[in-house]
Amino acid sequence: MTYLACVDEATSREIEMGSDLRQPEVSIAMRELRKLDWISERDEKNPGKGRPYRIYKLKKGLYDIIDYLETNKKTETDQVMTKISRLKELKSS
Repeated sequence: MTYLACVDEATSREIEMGSDLRQPEVSIAMRELRKLDWISERDEKNPGKGRPYRIYKLKKGLYDIIDYLETNKKTETDQVMTKISRLKELKSS
């Protein structure tokens, strides 16, 4: 995601090299970003033979993504803290 935020668009191979990830890790990351609807993708025909390659681009701004992640983690933390408080109450009863 950070690599895509720094470029206009990139192929899987470019993401691999630019982020120092292996191909399976890039595929997993792209699947997660696709689920969140944070990337757009298009296929481009490979010059010559072979399969077309997929080009990825961030659909959301980096600040929007950071805001989502912060909010999501805060909600998770609040839920965990509520459970811990309940445990403390049970212990003191």
